[in-house]
Amino acid sequence: MNIKSLAAVCFPFLLAACGTLPSSGPSVSEVRSGADDGDVANYMLVDIDARTLDELSARRDATLFDRFGDDSPAPDLRIGVGDLVAVTIWEVGPGGLFSSAAMPAAAAAAGAEQTGSNTATIPPQLVGRDGDISVPFAGRVHVSGLTPASAEAAIRGRLAGKAMEPQVLVTVTNNVSGTVSVMGEVTGGARVPLSLRGDRLLDVIASAGGIKTPVHETTIQLTRGNSTASVPLKALLDDPRENVYARPGDIITVSRETRKFVMMGATGQNSEVPFEAARLNLAQAVAKGGGLRDERSDAEGIFVFRYEPADVARSLDPRSPLPEQGAMVPVVYRLDLNDPRGYFAAQRFAVQDADVVYVSNAPLNDIQKVFSLFGTLTSPLLSGAAVYNATK
Repeated sequence: MNIKSLAAVCFPFLLAACGTLPSSGPSVSEVRSGADDGDVANYMLVDIDARTLDELSARRDATLFDRFGDDSPAPDLRIGVGDLVAVTIWEVGPGGLFSSAAMPAAAAAAGAEQTGSNTATIPPQLVGRDGDISVPFAGRVHVSGLTPASAEAAIRGRLAGKAMEPQVLVTVTNNVSGTVSVMGEVTGGARVPLSLRGDRLLDVIASAGGIKTPVHETTIQLTRGNSTASVPLKALLDDPRENVYARPGDIITVSRETRKFVMMGATGQNSEVPFEAARLNLAQAVAKGGGLRDERSDAEGIFVFRYEPADVARSLDPRSPLPEQGAMVPVVYRLDLNDPRGYFAAQRFAVQDADVVYVSNAPLNDIQKVFSLFGTLTSPLLSGAAVYNATK
């Protein structure tokens, strides 16, 4: 059998097998047809062009400043339940309730210390669950929620008419209520007391020993009351407004989140790739994936598969029915690198965590596979025919 006869027999079968040839993924035409399949598309197909980039750049992720809003220091710290409070009382002359000449038994029983002829210091005591402390001759005084100055005035009022022109000094020796809890990837998790000048989040984290993780892999979560928001640490460093003031009772959690994307298709490598940076654009992502393979890739078909919030999808294509179907919408972004403008667009398109970046195969790649398969099948036959002819 000659080569022409062999080709005539084998080639029709190879052509019929083209539709079942192995492939790393869909072609450009298959992605397009999948988006237009039926009355309701399976996903949105969006070209990465100037309009798309403008819409995405206008999108703002949730921020600490947007959530908590107040960019002013905390008001004066107030006494709270569980704080340790010491009280010192002065009188204008000897012979008073708290003078050394006649230390009343009640004052001695309460633990008052004799520090001068007309001064007494009540040792630190815990503010009870009822918010009160005990002061000799004044009884139970409610101090929770008051500043030290207000607590001094309250005690002074209780002693009026009993002590000789009393002067009162209230000192918080252990501030428990005015603290922020810091936990997670910090050198020393702790309750950090806030200062009167006001402390921002980074001040509090520094007081806890600082972070243990790389900046670009660190996320800061702030919980205040029933509200919680998370932002990358880089956002706090880049935007001073994000470094909001801490408030008593805040919980700051520092966590490590290694952001990754998946690279697939006709590239140098198919794998899960870490960002290793605070930001990553599509050009950098393709380069991290080993770049396009000349013998396989279709530069017209660079795709990014992502779930977008419905409002974002609606802004990209207001006519699409998909945004009405749920909170998250499957979106496929397409970049054409046959157009030189695509390289500039790739630098503006930000890759997000868990994105799938796929490079489609070129249409001629299937034909190349057919010829390769044809050569594989016919090579033994041709070798056998050559040996047969040589022996005739």
